[in-house]
Amino acid sequence: MAAKLKDVAARADVSVRTVSNVVSNAAPVAPATRERVLKAIEELRYRPNLAARNLRQGRTGLIGLAIPEVRSPYFGEIAELLIDAAQERGWTVLIDRTGGLAAHERRLLADGPDAHSVDGMILSPWALTADELGRRSATTPLVVLGERDPKGTADHVVVDNVTAAREATTHLVQLGRRRIGAIGLQPQLSNGTAELRARGYRAALAAAGLARPPELTRTVSTLHRAEGHRAMRELLAAPVRPDAVFCFSDELALGALRAVHEHGLTVPGDVALVGFDDIEDGRYSTPTLTTIAPDKAQIAERTLQCLADRIYGRLGHLPARHVTAPHELLIRDSSSSP
Repeated sequence: MAAKLKDVAARADVSVRTVSNVVSNAAPVAPATRERVLKAIEELRYRPNLAARNLRQGRTGLIGLAIPEVRSPYFGEIAELLIDAAQERGWTVLIDRTGGLAAHERRLLADGPDAHSVDGMILSPWALTADELGRRSATTPLVVLGERDPKGTADHVVVDNVTAAREATTHLVQLGRRRIGAIGLQPQLSNGTAELRARGYRAALAAAGLARPPELTRTVSTLHRAEGHRAMRELLAAPVRPDAVFCFSDELALGALRAVHEHGLTVPGDVALVGFDDIEDGRYSTPTLTTIAPDKAQIAERTLQCLADRIYGRLGHLPARHVTAPHELLIRDSSSSP
């Protein structure tokens, strides 16, 4: 016979309401109590009837996730972590790809993947401006990922790109590198990520008293390997060759790594490299890739917690929150001392 809520409560020696709060994440529960309830759920193999619960509460049990790219390892990892965090709360995630197109982002921002089909929405915008996000009229709970600030109309989870980029560039300075290039400027995009990383790069060079000649920087159309390969080939063919390069994504850095190899040079002996994102590929490349590692697990957990608080009404009409996720510089072989 299938276990019921009251059976779990008896096994864990708590109230039925406490078990319900753990299962639905509808209210905070002390960590020790939560663990006891989860253990009882596992021992009794209790499975909540999510469909019935959502029907009673007027919810669908679905949340939407809109990301610019599916092919990107970074967004793939974020999506997987968000799905894991959602499943712990009994939610199913519907994923849509915007391609960074304003029309697509605007439609999702207004209606969600399908009007009234989701309880909450997570959006990582590339095209919409901060003003457009701030003018949102939809009432569906929303969490915005990335640099676009929704002007207090939705919770916002972000990484400190300026500080992270400054740390990456400062690391190269401390290695004794003096001709430090940058690959990843994207003037065609309005999401601000590349400009913030460029700002941190410039600040580190200025603090070290180093020049930043424009011939040591390259713009890209995407943050993918092919563009990193092209940009690095251009830098290596220039009269003044860089002795280090900060790439605004790990994919760019992996493409740049290939270009250095094709040029008959070594990493880090001739050119030190630092990337951004800590994707899995960089942990197994030759050499392994030094990178800025955003705490992707924290990004996912804080995003889902923000969404849960709004969906279950725990925050009432409190102002939207701005959450900065932590990051760290992981030093690997691509920037070890020559």
